[in-house]
Amino acid sequence: MNVTLTTTGDTCSPVATHAIGVDAATSVAATLKALSDPLRLRMLSAIASDPRGESCVCDLAELADVSQPTVSHHLKVLKDVDVLVSERRGTWVWYRINPNRRGAVTALLDSFAPATVSEPWSVERTDANTRPDFDARVTHLADELADEIPEIDADVVLTIVRESYTSLARTARVTSALIPLTERFARQRLADLTRDRDASVPQVLFVCVANAGRSQLAAALVNQISGGKVVARSAGSNPADVIHPHVRSLLTDIEGDIAADRYPKPLTDDAVRAADVVVTMGCGDVCPIIPGVRYDDWAVGDPALASREGVEAIRDDIAARVHVLVDDLLL
Repeated sequence: MNVTLTTTGDTCSPVATHAIGVDAATSVAATLKALSDPLRLRMLSAIASDPRGESCVCDLAELADVSQPTVSHHLKVLKDVDVLVSERRGTWVWYRINPNRRGAVTALLDSFAPATVSEPWSVERTDANTRPDFDARVTHLADELADEIPEIDADVVLTIVRESYTSLARTARVTSALIPLTERFARQRLADLTRDRDASVPQVLFVCVANAGRSQLAAALVNQISGGKVVARSAGSNPADVIHPHVRSLLTDIEGDIAADRYPKPLTDDAVRAADVVVTMGCGDVCPIIPGVRYDDWAVGDPALASREGVEAIRDDIAARVHVLVDDLLL
């Protein structure tokens, strides 16, 4: 307990105070200094809101135009003041909020920058023996795909699988589905790399922002209307975590059980290169311009802003455009 002096008239009397001690103040000051950098705060927020309860350096490097070594430096600063803890698994280092500081971090972010802070893995699940070893599983998946597709260099396969996993993990709600989704996405990307335009049926890529509505409907309608004579794929410039519920229902009407396998996917350069036609749907100029690829833009409504009846009208609008596109490609 510290004592300060107060004055009342001409007299001075001691008053008890409860200021923190010098050591505690020094520790808190160091922590606040570490948190005073905007990029570190963004990284902390990203880790705290990651549904996996942790993030790797490769996830955080995209927050700003900085190198991974720079990201690692900032993370080390936060680790040095015990805000973060880390663990190396394979070639990746994963960071998560120090369990002893979780309450303080949550209070800080909720007070000054309100956001959803995900519940971390439970104590039991954070045990190294029980938490899924995603790095090992991703590497194993890459090895299997490399054996299946020997014409692609194994290092390229590993890079694509890791990139696919990382991009999907950013929006994944259920981590148990990450590896199966990663396999499907990586297979599609590898198929794009090896596609022979001259020996393949026409391929169309539909791109919108979230890949949760318009582009999903358009791809399903092309596959249905063309009877398999045109292959359609879809992607998003900023994919959502789930497909819009009204769109999901319509996809089931169009594709049946196959619709259950649809999920929002990020746009990749190899998907654009593999396409004969790229149709943008409200995402602006996000697609790289590849020689030999035809680019169209369809101004159609956004299902995210529409009622169920409105989504059905959007589907009908897209279907009419798809009929014209398919007829043009099959001439």
